[in-house]
Amino acid sequence: MNRVYPVWIVGAGPGAPDLLTLRAARLIEQAEVLVWTDSLVNPQIAALAPAGCERIRTSTLTLEQVLELVLERARAGRRVVRLHDGDPCLYGALAEQICRLADAAIAVEVVPGISAYQATAAALGAELTIPGLVQTIVLSRTGGRTGVPASESLERLAALRASLCLYLSARHVEQVQAELLHHYPADTPVAIGYRVSWPDQWLTVVPLMEMASESRARGLIRTTLYVVTPALAAPGQARSRLYSASHRHLFRGGAPEDDQAAGSASAATA
Repeated sequence: MNRVYPVWIVGAGPGAPDLLTLRAARLIEQAEVLVWTDSLVNPQIAALAPAGCERIRTSTLTLEQVLELVLERARAGRRVVRLHDGDPCLYGALAEQICRLADAAIAVEVVPGISAYQATAAALGAELTIPGLVQTIVLSRTGGRTGVPASESLERLAALRASLCLYLSARHVEQVQAELLHHYPADTPVAIGYRVSWPDQWLTVVPLMEMASESRARGLIRTTLYVVTPALAAPGQARSRLYSASHRHLFRGGAPEDDQAAGSASAATA
């Protein structure tokens, strides 16, 4: 009887092979079957699989066809790696795959990957959470053909004026810009990243009012991320309290909670 391995659903990261996690690289190197998103994953990453590995491209397949292939190979006792771009937990059809595999009594192990918003911030040398300015990062997309819940409309999300990272939105960039301008100032910086970390990466920062025109000038319709955030125009003196000499915590001068507790105890005995 064949041993049935779990199916590994692995994040390939944004594109560059050296941005794979160590766990992801090890699993790819040990794969007997690599089911990979060839339309989005760098071929250099797929090339890390051993010479005898069966490589199955999924760009022309439906999800049902992909899962049938995965199940067939897994039941045959082969080590199957399902390789996704970015992080599988973000716009990766992960839930459907796990449910189908669970119905077939096949275990699943998910390996996270670096997402495009992280690679974009790193490429810019930027922090997306600046003390006193913005402390929230929102990962979302515009509605498009598949839509989003009404409670998560772009209008609602933009009202937060947080660091807003928009995936899968380049085809609708004029509408996106118009909705964002209802809440963000027109000069809010927007990072536009195309295939970030790939050899042909293109990355720029423009004012929000130029987001659509710049996208159209470059002909961007896919593999594009927008990061809309006041953090990219943060004043140089902004800094975290964590490393401030005036900020006490558990590892430097005692925790603030200790001071509060001492104060409460003093008040109780006064």
